[in-house]
Amino acid sequence: MTGNTVDIAPVVDRVRADHFSQEAGGHYSAGTHLIIEVKSAKGLDDKARIERAFRACIAATGSTLLHLHLHRFQPHGVSGVAVLAESHITIHTWPELGYGAFDVFMCGKADPWRTIDVLAQAFETRDIEVKEISRGLGVIVER
Repeated sequence: MTGNTVDIAPVVDRVRADHFSQEAGGHYSAGTHLIIEVKSAKGLDDKARIERAFRACIAATGSTLLHLHLHRFQPHGVSGVAVLAESHITIHTWPELGYGAFDVFMCGKADPWRTIDVLAQAFETRDIEVKEISRGLGVIVER
């Protein structure tokens, strides 16, 4: 970086899938972050079920698992993270309310939208709300 210009070549590398990429509108982004609200769900207190769901999400999105950690609280609730080469998936649950809060952030060719059907099936619900955020917009501006 020199002055107000950015050399985008090292950051936007067509060979690597973990760098900023150009979106359909021509803007560069670090990836897509989905804030997912899962409601009226079942099995949100079951660590093994959540791990299976995380692994199914990873397979469906084409992402690469680096580390997975889940913690079950007493008397109920689970928090966890799957650290991915492409970013992460996180969860925090309130099973007594049938509610799970998920964050799915992925860059490169991994498609975070593929997690929605996986989560619906894994937790037996169709009551899912999603908010999408494009991360890193405006960081790279071609001049």
